[in-house]
Amino acid sequence: MSIALWLLLYAANSLFVYWVVWAGGAAKFEGWRSLLIVDWLPAVTWTSEQIALYTLLIWTGHTLWFLVGLFVPEARTFFW
Repeated sequence: MSIALWLLLYAANSLFVYWVVWAGGAAKFEGWRSLLIVDWLPAVTWTSEQIALYTLLIWTGHTLWFLVGLFVPEARTFFW
């Protein structure tokens, strides 16, 4: 994956996280819609604050992966 695409994907991810955590987007995911971003069945009962915290913690992991990928091109692949 090219560095430009790597930067673009991280920027898009960061914009989504900003919307969920700080712009009130987590409220839109309460209830069954939480499965769209949390992908864990007990998340159906989570509040918007819990969804925002989960999203922020996952983004922290993505940020670490992004930083590694800047210097190690092999880390810019998806292992699915």
